Amino acid sequence: MIRKLLLGGVLLAALGLHAEELSRAQILRDRILSGDTTEVLVVAHRGDWRYAPENSIAAIEHSIAVGVDVVELDLQMSKDSVLFVIHDSMLDRTTTGKGRISEWTADSLKNLKLKNGAGIRTMHSLPTLEEAMLVAKGRVLVNLDKADRYFDQLMPVLEKTGTTSQVIMKGAKPAATVDSLYGTYLDKVIYMPVVNLDKPGARSLMEGYYNNLKPAAYELVYASDKAVDYPIEVKKMLEGKALIWYNTLWDTLCGGHDDDRALTDPDGAFGFLIDTLGARIIQTDRAELLLNYLRSRSLHK
Repeated sequence: MIRKLLLGGVLLAALGLHAEELSRAQILRDRILSGDTTEVLVVAHRGDWRYAPENSIAAIEHSIAVGVDVVELDLQMSKDSVLFVIHDSMLDRTTTGKGRISEWTADSLKNLKLKNGAGIRTMHSLPTLEEAMLVAKGRVLVNLDKADRYFDQLMPVLEKTGTTSQVIMKGAKPAATVDSLYGTYLDKVIYMPVVNLDKPGARSLMEGYYNNLKPAAYELVYASDKAVDYPIEVKKMLEGKALIWYNTLWDTLCGGHDDDRALTDPDGAFGFLIDTLGARIIQTDRAELLLNYLRSRSLHK
């Protein structure tokens, strides 16, 4: 591992790149692939939308500045097949545009401005995937959401920007389908299955991933602590074999241990997911709150 990083640093120096920044993403990737549980990784949902417009370059930069490990970004495609970082298929909520992004060309989309969380126009522009990945390059891991629809289109962008190895993809398809559709990419990006533990068939999905795909991490979902037995069982099953990711964005994603609860009861929110359910990756809309909590417990630098 150390030898690989040193060799990588020599190569990056030869290319005139910033070795220290670029090494951080590789270190974070290695921590996930090795199943390192000594710290908890923090994922900023849509790039910390409370500070800057969601999915904006400014939101990515702020997330990196405060020490986030992963930035979650969403993808949609323009009429002329350019990938843009935006959550909705419609432009109305988050930009000054109207209608479907798939009906706009890339040149037209670049003229739009992003809206903030209150729906007010800002000075920020709608970024392409290429622009976002160049900002994130080497500095932070990137979870590309809604992206498994575009695997064939996004891989050339990642290869062009040299960011393939720092991307986390996720989806809810069965293991055999994932291997069939994306098998050629699974040694390049980190693929993480999403399993709603409350749904019928969850056990079958988990067994398929566990026995065949053997992912480095799982995103788990459950709605209420009235049904917490299976999440606890899954924690024991994955111990030492894969990391567990929970989203604290709202209550029904994490049994009520969400960001809102964390404002007054961080131990009952973040602490429960970490200590009882084994979470070592948490996606949040309150990245700095989570970072401060983890640092107070020596679970994040």
